[in-house]
Amino acid sequence: MDLSPRVGSLTLCQYGDVLLPLAGVTVVSLEQAIAAPFATRQLADLGARVIKVERPGDGDFARSFDDTVEGMSSHFVWVNRGKESLALDLKDDRAREILARLLARADVFVQNLAPGAADRLGLGAAELRERYPRLIVCGISGYGTAGPYRDKKAYDLLVQCEAGLLSITGTPDAPAKAGIPIADIAAGMYAYTGLLTALYERQLTGEGSAFEVSMLDALGEWMGFPYYFATYGGTPPPRTGARHAAIAPYGPYRVGDGSQVFVGVQNDREWAALCAHVLGRPDLVEDPRFRTNSLRVTGNERLTELIETAFADRTAAEIVERLDAVGIANARMRTVAEFADHPQHAARDRLRSVDSPVGPLRALLPPVTVTGREAAMGPVPAVGEHTRAILAELGMADPGPSAE
Repeated sequence: MDLSPRVGSLTLCQYGDVLLPLAGVTVVSLEQAIAAPFATRQLADLGARVIKVERPGDGDFARSFDDTVEGMSSHFVWVNRGKESLALDLKDDRAREILARLLARADVFVQNLAPGAADRLGLGAAELRERYPRLIVCGISGYGTAGPYRDKKAYDLLVQCEAGLLSITGTPDAPAKAGIPIADIAAGMYAYTGLLTALYERQLTGEGSAFEVSMLDALGEWMGFPYYFATYGGTPPPRTGARHAAIAPYGPYRVGDGSQVFVGVQNDREWAALCAHVLGRPDLVEDPRFRTNSLRVTGNERLTELIETAFADRTAAEIVERLDAVGIANARMRTVAEFADHPQHAARDRLRSVDSPVGPLRALLPPVTVTGREAAMGPVPAVGEHTRAILAELGMADPGPSAE
């Protein structure tokens, strides 16, 4: 393992039988939970060496969120493959020396500690940029480093609340959070793209840079449609369950076999095709109640009755076949288990095996598909698994009390 400074251009390097664009890039991440680990896992999949700094003993607290993956946390397995775990107690002076030596040779530093913690450890962006001019520094926080919410703790559900997401998600009777940690994911993805941009910028300038991503800002970007809808429309999008607040017909419809088919009509051409070739009601195209999308949204309750009446004597399979034949978007609601065994995965060879402390685990390839090249998808590490090896590289063979 080479921790020498990177002064040349980023190059495609060999990883097994594939070429990975970030091989040769070293990332040091003082990370926990989801947002920062999700960002750095993307870098690891692209070949970067990611050194994950964890507390000795229990490590990243996401390791104990659950124990459903053969005793490991599903959250942790998801966002931490391909990393090296370095166990350090950063309250110890020797541990800080170890971290300083790593940062002097690293390309990227990422942290999502509690508000103010990085600064107290001497790891604030301004201080790091002064000490390591070529280092790229990324800080992920809940609400940003300024403003009245600067020091407020932020967890995914709470940021969903503050961003207004819960106000538009759910049914008319009750709000609902997203079923995945969407604020963490949004922040992690913007951190990831920000880091790629910063690496490219450093190729042009020879200098590192620092940037921050807040969960509120990241999720706020994803709230663009409801923001404009409410700001300029005068009222927020209503909570419509599985239906769309601004497009109709769009959502679940009951069919004759007792199941549901989800239908998505995006424009008047598709609406006309649905009426004529699926519903058997071409007269609805010119019906003044449904002539435009806005009218269909306003009259969605009556429209749903008409659609479900037309579907009442057919099975879901028959409806899906008819919709596919005329080019109307549709879906059947799958369970998570059914998604895991989705026929598209097998047909496109999307499943791989990833090593872990509990044995091989099944994982999906990352979503960016490059012909002839695959992601690294390295093992999920145990706490402190790589501490001794990393210290040996630094000429500090004795782990001492601050390591694993």
